[in-house]
Amino acid sequence: MKKVLVANRGEIAVRIIRACHDLGLKTVAVYSKADAHALHVLHADEAICIGNPPALHSYLKSSNILSACEITGADAIHPGYGFLSENSNFASICKLCGLIFIGPTPKTIGLLGDKAQAKAVAKKARCPVIPGSSGVVDSDSNALAQAKKIGFPLFIKASLGGGGKGIRIADNPDDFVHKLSAARAEAEVSFGNSDVYLEKMILNPRHIEVQILGDKYGNYIHLGERDCTIQRRRQKLIEETPSPALTPHIRKKMGEAAINIAKAANYHTVGTVEFLLDEKKNFFFMEVNTRIQVEHTVTEDLTGIDLLKEQIQMAMGEKLTYKQKNVHFDGHVFQFRINAENPSNKFIPSPGLLEYYIPPGGPGVRVDSACYSGYRIPPYYDSLIAKLIVKGRDRQEAVCISKRALKEFHIGGVESTIPFHQYMLLRPEFISGEYNLNFIDDLVEKGCDFTIEDAS
Repeated sequence: MKKVLVANRGEIAVRIIRACHDLGLKTVAVYSKADAHALHVLHADEAICIGNPPALHSYLKSSNILSACEITGADAIHPGYGFLSENSNFASICKLCGLIFIGPTPKTIGLLGDKAQAKAVAKKARCPVIPGSSGVVDSDSNALAQAKKIGFPLFIKASLGGGGKGIRIADNPDDFVHKLSAARAEAEVSFGNSDVYLEKMILNPRHIEVQILGDKYGNYIHLGERDCTIQRRRQKLIEETPSPALTPHIRKKMGEAAINIAKAANYHTVGTVEFLLDEKKNFFFMEVNTRIQVEHTVTEDLTGIDLLKEQIQMAMGEKLTYKQKNVHFDGHVFQFRINAENPSNKFIPSPGLLEYYIPPGGPGVRVDSACYSGYRIPPYYDSLIAKLIVKGRDRQEAVCISKRALKEFHIGGVESTIPFHQYMLLRPEFISGEYNLNFIDDLVEKGCDFTIEDAS
């Protein structure tokens, strides 16, 4: 591997380029016409335009990306997250073209990308799974029969889903068939596949995920958990590690379960195994994300391990740098997603010109971003401005540093989620660590405007 084409944009493209340069690798940035002045274009050794602004005409157009590889002589592709990162067909085409796909094998992506098959893998690894259908449900009558057997309320989920799409909640048999049709329709539009499966709804859960790494030589480690419970409509807003909800015993069992699932799937790269934790501290397998995660940063800061460099080196055929006994967990880390959204108006997107952008600094503060003063946030992609990562010796210190960092973060020209995060750091439930996956949606439903005056 000598030259890596980064098939992505935004802060993750910048992050990948930096890791490649640290390893002495040349980089190629691809960009849509809307991203001609993006930071990843400036940082890469080469850059090539791959189409018009809509993702379907650029970042999701595999033929254009492969042509960019041929033009620039890139011998590897890093897909980042989103876009084509979990597309088994794209990974397969890369392999057929003699390109190194920096991620799992096409077979593994296909296996774990199908939520029903992934659940079967977890069962094989003897990990608790959420009760649900044995696989994809077919006819409406058969689906309803299985739903009654599972019990309401339940989720109807797209088999190839992600990002909160293709999901409906059925509270009773009367609205089940209608919700089933809606989930199938959204799944077809979002993923090109209308298959859905059923899953029992765990009431008031927490969302916990475990970072795993596995090489081609049978070596596996986990890097602890991330608590991603602070979400709105299943979109993560704040992540932290370690989770305030886990005991050392549960943490150990969850880490072991994640590794067992990775082994059962013959998984060879970085990945994330996601779990739900119920009110009685029972955890259940949810899914595997076969890519680098947006929130990989909190794990890096907790362990001191560069996940991108490990991922790239494993793709080059190298062994894992670390063994489990060499992994050390130090301190407490938060990540705050600073999005161009208005939290006081139901988080409506706020793209536009960044009139000024002044990120915070100082001890314990890291900012991953692709933005700068004068940059225009396009309306075509996600609304992420920056990821603010804060580390303290313990949770209390991390909270204090977070308050300072958010106060120092100045953004003009667009709305941002900074006020929301400042609000959360004053909210008693967040400070105590006693909240669940419905916490933010319940506040929105009650008309909370997420101002500091309303925090208590």
